[in-house]
Amino acid sequence: MDYKKVSIEITPFQEWLREVLTAQLADIGFDSFVDSEMGFDAYIPATAYNKGELNGVLNEFSEDFCFDVKSELIEDQNWNEEWEKNYFKPLVIANECVVRAPFHTDYPKLKYEIVIEPNMAFGTGNHETTSLVLESILQNDMSGKSVLDMGCGTGILGIMASMKGADKITAIDIDKWSYEGSQENAKLNNIQNLDVKLGDAKLLNDESYDVIFANIQRNVLLNDLPAYNHVLNDGGILIMSGFYKEDIPAIKTKAESLGLKDAGFKEKNNWVAYSFKK
Repeated sequence: MDYKKVSIEITPFQEWLREVLTAQLADIGFDSFVDSEMGFDAYIPATAYNKGELNGVLNEFSEDFCFDVKSELIEDQNWNEEWEKNYFKPLVIANECVVRAPFHTDYPKLKYEIVIEPNMAFGTGNHETTSLVLESILQNDMSGKSVLDMGCGTGILGIMASMKGADKITAIDIDKWSYEGSQENAKLNNIQNLDVKLGDAKLLNDESYDVIFANIQRNVLLNDLPAYNHVLNDGGILIMSGFYKEDIPAIKTKAESLGLKDAGFKEKNNWVAYSFKK
């Protein structure tokens, strides 16, 4: 199948906007994304490409941002081979877990092995925020815990929690592509206790959780923190990521105003994963 590759640079660049745009482009048929320094590359079957729909998505943000858009036709090729060669390499987390694609054959044998289909959704582990939360999961006791994964992407965090002994995991994402990808990746890893839901924090009612992961973006975290706190059990832990080191004061202030206690943070390339206890 021939594909259309659309390269988009965002000025001024904002990580949250890249995430929003990739989610919206997934809704109009784009099925693979690769981050670049100032934006991303998006791929869509050539027969499904509609320039008007693409411009419609970008125009929603054109008052505050400029977009440099370039497109090219990529003729039919072995896409798994292309991913393996150029984009998605097996990833080792804390020398305990390897994250790989189904087509990988050369990878280290470690205690945990997670298989992720890379063209399904966000969160192969290569982004700093995902790897930081994976490290936090590896360092925390998940045995018998009830877990909530907000903004689940590929479902990789819930899968890791299940492998570490979590009892029940609820994974939520607003993106249909992520919703379907998380379900498929759970099957790939023989995970039976991961319940995936399509939506946002409005789905949170009277259920309760021992551990919550929220890898989204700063403004969503600040807005939804009261909802996370409401469903977090006493003694539970909340791990948030998707924001920069300079955002720490705002996140910390909001969390502590709700009675959550600072449990420390991890940093990688200015990205942060911050833990709080209730």
